[in-house]
Amino acid sequence: MSPGHGEDSAPAPVPAPRDRTGAPPPGAPADPSDTGGTSDGGTSDAGAGGPDAPAATRTSMFSSLRIRNYRIFALGQAVSNTGTWMQRIAQDWLVLSLTGSATAVGVTTALQFLPMLLFGLWGGVIADRCAKRKVLLVTQSAMGLTGLVLAALTLSGHVHVTHVYVLAFALGLATVVDNPTRQTFVAELVGPDQLRNAVSLNSANFQSARLVGPAVAGVLITAVGSGWAFLLNGLSFLAPLAGLLLMRTDEMHPTERAPRTKGQLREGLSYVRTHPELLWPIVLVGFVGTFGYNFPIWLTAFTDRVFDSGAGTYGLLNTLMAVGSVTGALLAARRSSSSMRLMVGAAVLFGLLLGLAAVTPWFWLFAALMLPAGAMGLTFNVTANASVQLASDPVMRGRVMSLYMMVFVGGTPIGGPLMGWITDSYGPRAGLLAGAFISAAVAVAVGFALARASGLRVRVRVGRGPGGGRGVVFEPREAPEAAGTDAVETDEVATDAGPGRERRTAGRLSA
Repeated sequence: MSPGHGEDSAPAPVPAPRDRTGAPPPGAPADPSDTGGTSDGGTSDAGAGGPDAPAATRTSMFSSLRIRNYRIFALGQAVSNTGTWMQRIAQDWLVLSLTGSATAVGVTTALQFLPMLLFGLWGGVIADRCAKRKVLLVTQSAMGLTGLVLAALTLSGHVHVTHVYVLAFALGLATVVDNPTRQTFVAELVGPDQLRNAVSLNSANFQSARLVGPAVAGVLITAVGSGWAFLLNGLSFLAPLAGLLLMRTDEMHPTERAPRTKGQLREGLSYVRTHPELLWPIVLVGFVGTFGYNFPIWLTAFTDRVFDSGAGTYGLLNTLMAVGSVTGALLAARRSSSSMRLMVGAAVLFGLLLGLAAVTPWFWLFAALMLPAGAMGLTFNVTANASVQLASDPVMRGRVMSLYMMVFVGGTPIGGPLMGWITDSYGPRAGLLAGAFISAAVAVAVGFALARASGLRVRVRVGRGPGGGRGVVFEPREAPEAAGTDAVETDEVATDAGPGRERRTAGRLSA
């Protein structure tokens, strides 16, 4: 059982002060959370220091799979995710075949995610109020049904682009509730100690299906048409439904449900607004999700108009990006903690890699860049997702994650048509370059905002000072200029309104 609201919300200990060598002063108590840092930037931060944050310990890559309920859940999701990727590829290609327009592909994607933008926060309220396993039985059934209906229309030869639009919107309505419920249900399956690992494996699961789904979809589209891909996707939802029914409820870690009271939407928004370690990652996720993750538009356009190829090449590009994404997710699963610096750095590199892909004239280089772009995109996504979940109070987690998913995928109704219009009007290269620039620029801006929230300032050292080092460094805002101290890692702890409540701000952001 959950230890309850108060215990889950216990503040993290404040690290003991250190001198320039990193050692605590004589007589200071040892900091039990100090791991000495890692070479991959995996230092604890605000995202790792939230209410449910476990102690920083070495995590094996597949440790959460030792839990029976999570194994069943992961297996069902693997089957369903494969079907989902098949439908994504087949749906994009079907719309392009029916209309010949990249904008129409963007409209389809926008309609699928428009319900998340309109009603996303309500999905979080339902996730916080209701039994998550029962909710998932309903939402997964509804999502499977949309695939079966689209299959029937396509195989019968009566499909029209309007049908695709309507069913995409219906799928989006089910996703409004399914997404935050499924995200937070993982915590009930594995508990807080394995949550970060489970989130990473979920992403690896989804992206591994991306290796199989597009390849199978490409073969089916070429051989027998899109309808069979839709049919297999609808049937694939039987796997997660069976998994939910086979779970042992007495082995779960149920969290406290939010009471049915008024003002819960405002409460969730206020909670995020007053916690910088939640607010700024969600802002960055919103911009990258809206403008940087429009691959159905860009890859179809590059395949058709730049490289003059067909569905097989489109599937290949998706598969290459998935290989990189799986690599990024599995590497994230090995980390016992995440840093805000890692999140921001991955977003910046993601934007730069997309920009390079946009201007390269060679197909082989464009295809090769999908690997690191996928890895950086997933590293950013997993780090932000796990950090936000662990920094949230369990009773608020559904609403926090609904806002996270709302800005991540709910911005697609804005970004999808806009990127589609730029792609149609100015060419695929201009569309991809626009998304790349926005992603990288906002990541840099959020990095400065997080540094400011942590009480740090940025300095550019052009020569070696008394403390050594050069380049861009973060250092305490109040540090004396003449002290010559190096950039340090800080964990500012601020007090919220209300008795006994504390929060970590943006966390360790040293360079």
